[in-house]
Amino acid sequence: MERDSSASSRPTRRLTRSQDTAAVRIRMRSVTPATTTSRAARFAWTVLGYNLLVILWGALVRATGSGAGCGAHWPLCDGEVLPRSPQLTTLIEFSHRASSGLALLLVVALVVVGFRARPKGDPARRAAVASLVLILVEAGIGAGLVLFELVAHDASLARAFAMAAHLVNTFALLAALTLTAHFLSGGAPLRLHGRRGAALALAGAMAAVVLVGISGAIAALGDTLFPSRSLAEAFQADLAPGAHVLLRLRLLHPALAVATGIALVALAVLFPAAPDDRLGRLSGRALAALALLQLLVGMLNVALLAPVALQLVHLLLADLVWISLIRLAASVLGGAPAGQPVPHPVAAAG
Repeated sequence: MERDSSASSRPTRRLTRSQDTAAVRIRMRSVTPATTTSRAARFAWTVLGYNLLVILWGALVRATGSGAGCGAHWPLCDGEVLPRSPQLTTLIEFSHRASSGLALLLVVALVVVGFRARPKGDPARRAAVASLVLILVEAGIGAGLVLFELVAHDASLARAFAMAAHLVNTFALLAALTLTAHFLSGGAPLRLHGRRGAALALAGAMAAVVLVGISGAIAALGDTLFPSRSLAEAFQADLAPGAHVLLRLRLLHPALAVATGIALVALAVLFPAAPDDRLGRLSGRALAALALLQLLVGMLNVALLAPVALQLVHLLLADLVWISLIRLAASVLGGAPAGQPVPHPVAAAG
């Protein structure tokens, strides 16, 4: 009887073990994609943050007149891989090139991470590929500035147009990196159906921010090339009959910035993020706060005649305003219509 009892209990134990194994496999399937996505999201936000630092260092190159620090050579510096006995301007320019090269490698890694973390057709993949294309274009524009000597003290209109193109591409790169991080963080794909009004308002806000950015880049170039000893002297230079076109264009920036700043605050109020999107709602509040702070810093920048340190702060705030706007737009356009839940990307992929 005991042997029969023992024998009858063995199949039960085997069944229990098989059930436990199946349960473990189910848990692994459900946890692994989320863990991978979480790591990928953190990496994407890190890459975005690093690119912000590279952009600020590039602004330092322009503000200090170090763009010709490596001569008219690219990718070499003064015809050498590593400059010998470099001056300060050479160190500033060379370090910017090195940091930009690392940024390119990080974006390549982001594409690999994005493709491993998400399935075919996922918007995170498309955004990552767009980031790679745009950073290559960014490198090409930077190389063109150096090779055509549109750096240092060059005050030509060609340089102004090149800087405008550079800024537009930089904003596009930041947008692609932000969307990559957004989608890897669980953001829903963008859907324009039934959201035409919101999409048009957000697109108009983006166009306005880009326009303000272009005027700001030209104003900063004018401040670098034509420094003034006082605010009164700066206004006289801007309004002088024979003023350089960069000084004329510098007058447009404050007016455009004030109007756009007010519009961004209104936009953040009128188009809040989805109720269940904590980061999106935070982005909306950040957009309004950063827009107001940017206006204050801009006024201070004008009053103090644009010192280099304040120019960098001004640029950082402009980039953060742009990133917050992109993140808010992704949340608003990715939210589900009323009464219709958005499927989580990881669950959908499983």
